[in-house]
Amino acid sequence: MLEKLIVFVEEPSMEAALEIILPRMLAGIDFQIIRFQCKQDLLLQLPSRLKGYRAWLPENWSILVLVDRDSDDCQKLKAQLEAHAAGAGLMTKTQAGASHRFKVTNRIVIEELEAWYFGDWQAVKKAFPKVPETIPEKAPFRNPDAIKGGTWEAFERILKRAGYFSTGLRKTECARQIARYMDVTKNRSHSFKVFYHAVNHIMAGGRA
Repeated sequence: MLEKLIVFVEEPSMEAALEIILPRMLAGIDFQIIRFQCKQDLLLQLPSRLKGYRAWLPENWSILVLVDRDSDDCQKLKAQLEAHAAGAGLMTKTQAGASHRFKVTNRIVIEELEAWYFGDWQAVKKAFPKVPETIPEKAPFRNPDAIKGGTWEAFERILKRAGYFSTGLRKTECARQIARYMDVTKNRSHSFKVFYHAVNHIMAGGRA
C-alpha cells in the first residue's frame, strides 16, 4: 500500500492546486510537493534528484513528475523524462510490466494547468460567478486540451471580460480559488483524466 507520494511540479500555481486537490484523491495518504523555479529548472535538476531518491526511497513511496507540454514535442518530452528515471535506476510506470512495481510516474499536462480549469467549468463558475456559463459549449473551448493561441491566455481573456484580474491573471491565487470547487471525478480535460488515473494506479500498489 502506498505510504507517501512525492510530486515534482514546475511552478507555484500547480503546487497551489494540488495542495487542495490531492487530499481528496489520496484518502489520508501522506504527500509532499516539491516545486522548482520553472520547467527548465525541473528538467535540469531531475536526474540528480532522482539519483538521490534512488539511494533511500522506501518501498512504499512513489514519485510523480508533472510538467507542462507548452510547445514541446510530447513524445520527445516524455522520452526525456523516462530517460532521466532510467538513468537513476528507478522503474517507471511506462517501463514496468504488469507484474513489476514502479517507483516513478511521468505525466505531461497538455497544454497547461488552465486546461484543467476549462475541463471543470462549474468549478470556475463557482469561484468566479460572473464568467459565462456557456464557455464549454463554444467551439474553441470544447476540447480543453486543444485550445489554440495559448490556454492560459484564453482563460485570462475570459476572466478579464467578466471583470476579474483587470491587471493580469494572478495564477496562484486563481488556482487556489478554483481548486476548492473542482470535482476530480468529472473533469473533461484528457490530461487531467490521465493525471487522475495515474494517482489511482500509484495508490493501487505501484503496478502498471
